[in-house]
Amino acid sequence: MEHEALKKKDNESVMRSYARYDVSIIEGKGAVCYDSSGKRHIDFTAGIGVNALGFCDPKWSAAVAAQASRLQHASNLFYTEPCATLAGRLTERTGLAKVFFANSGAEANECAIKAARKHSFDKYGGGRHGIITLENSFHGRTMATITATGQDSFHKYFNPFLDGFSYVPAEDAGRLREAATEEVCAIMIEPILGEGGVIPLSREFVGEIESLCCERDILLIVDEVQTGVGRTGRFFAYEHYGLSPDIVTAAKALGGGLPIGAALFGEKLASVFAPGDHGSTFGGNPVSCAGGLVVTERLDDAFLGEVRDKGDYMAEKLRRMKGVKEVSGLGMMLGASLEGGAGAKDVAAECARNGLLMLTAKDKLRFLPPLVISWEEIDEGLAVLASVLV
Repeated sequence: MEHEALKKKDNESVMRSYARYDVSIIEGKGAVCYDSSGKRHIDFTAGIGVNALGFCDPKWSAAVAAQASRLQHASNLFYTEPCATLAGRLTERTGLAKVFFANSGAEANECAIKAARKHSFDKYGGGRHGIITLENSFHGRTMATITATGQDSFHKYFNPFLDGFSYVPAEDAGRLREAATEEVCAIMIEPILGEGGVIPLSREFVGEIESLCCERDILLIVDEVQTGVGRTGRFFAYEHYGLSPDIVTAAKALGGGLPIGAALFGEKLASVFAPGDHGSTFGGNPVSCAGGLVVTERLDDAFLGEVRDKGDYMAEKLRRMKGVKEVSGLGMMLGASLEGGAGAKDVAAECARNGLLMLTAKDKLRFLPPLVISWEEIDEGLAVLASVLV
């Protein structure tokens, strides 16, 4: 279908809840995709951090197709091998005890919130249900996760929001201690504030959070929906901080392009849910888990080391690029603020017209390329960006 015809059809039938770039993506391979006119684009978005292995990785595609032709769904009333195998791989990889599978990052975070409150109720009784998150955080768009999100721009239109959430500025240990009253059961953080500007938390502040959680028997939830599954050059970003979280959430890259979310629980919460306390019709779907098995198998130490190297390379080239003011992030999750008042959204739109797909976060350009992107493709994409910034 021609681009204008596709746009018209989309506008007629799809809810206008997305500000789309003026590009129709038809097919792709690795870190390269093609639009409806055949134009080639370097992808620095990975589907907002989803396509860890790029477009249509051969082994991933084969595994997904084979599973789809064998068993596409059975429900969680029955055992399925891909679900059990992926859960086992995640617990072995992390040292955490149990996994709950869902379909998205928001659902994984919903699960984490429910589990934290259930654990606190079981141990302390009612009234100890508060959850602290950080200002500028982002945890999802369901009613609970949008409430957990520490950005005023999301807290409108949908009142009333859920009770029991409070927000403190990142790096303010004093405010955090003040907020951690006896009604608080959990602190929920992103290791890197992603939608909030690609801002990594400092080791000192994360250490303060962990110490406070230990001191007051507060659960530590680490939202790794965007940072997890290899994005920062570690399997999970919390590894950079030496953390031992009680709950970790993952999604995006875990399925390699198929919907999946996961909440991982430490031993303290291994029995927090009984049958009927929580559920998901599609959670642990065999096809999504088959994709996840390929992704997790690929992310060995050598692969993750190359992610760190490529991230360092991109960051250094960006720092030297005319028009770039500052670069933040870890691994291949980077943000760049621009000089001279250049608008990130305008720059990203111009990049898309010139063969580079980009993201933004607040007033920054955001870089989440496929983890398999080649050095040559990195250079090609950065050359497009440099030409736009001139």
